[in-house]
Amino acid sequence: MAIPAKLTPLQETEARRNANATDKPKRVISEEEKATRKERVAKAKDAMARSVGAKGDHVAPARAAIKVYLQRLNEPKQPDDAQFEVLIEAPFKAPPKKNTNDRRF
Repeated sequence: MAIPAKLTPLQETEARRNANATDKPKRVISEEEKATRKERVAKAKDAMARSVGAKGDHVAPARAAIKVYLQRLNEPKQPDDAQFEVLIEAPFKAPPKKNTNDRRF
């Protein structure tokens, strides 16, 4: 009688992950989508490079948003063109100042 081979917990999780990976269909990316992505990456990297010397409280969060966009580029849900343009221009446009009702002269 043969003794069944026992898998370590690491081997079990690896086997499950590999089994799940083969079940998913591959996502096909069209040439048009590839071109759009390349253009957006170039614009995002350009905005990052130009915003290095920018000053203001709005610059750091805007640069962080661009970095997150670049990190999540392969995720299926991407911002539309209008949202992307706002994202790219954010480091260079100061947010509008808040109006206060403080009337001390």
